[in-house]
Amino acid sequence: MELVIKPVETEAELDGKAYVHYKAWHETYTGLIDPAYMRGVTLEKCRETARRWPENIITAKDGERVVGFAAYGPYRDGTLPECGEVFAIYVLKEYQGRGVGFALMNAALDRLSGFRRIALWVLRGNERAIRFYTRYGFRFDGAEAELALGAPVTELRMIYERRG
Repeated sequence: MELVIKPVETEAELDGKAYVHYKAWHETYTGLIDPAYMRGVTLEKCRETARRWPENIITAKDGERVVGFAAYGPYRDGTLPECGEVFAIYVLKEYQGRGVGFALMNAALDRLSGFRRIALWVLRGNERAIRFYTRYGFRFDGAEAELALGAPVTELRMIYERRG
């Protein structure tokens, strides 16, 4: 594997990001999210999303293939002032456990270097992601949010505190 972490710059990279978004959603959330909702998560919708919000996206590429991505920025809802957020981080299943997620998280946190605290939301029951975030140093802060993704699901907030 020849891993390169870089911002999205081309249409092909946007398409690669869209494919990872689509494929990783189905690999990760099948069984956790209502099947009717999951059927609506199509590659075409992920392509539309990739083009709607192309900024603050970094990709992980193995050669020319996009195998993961992360999205980041200031915390979105204003309840945590002076906090950054990792909005999304997805890696194709065949690349999980190979350091891709760690490299993406490092790159996202580097780009959020102006923030002492970084937040993210994880779906309750997504144990693999929870283990990854915990190993990285994120901790639950007790905040929960209910989302309507067909049937209601719960997201849990985790916070990373920079040392020093």
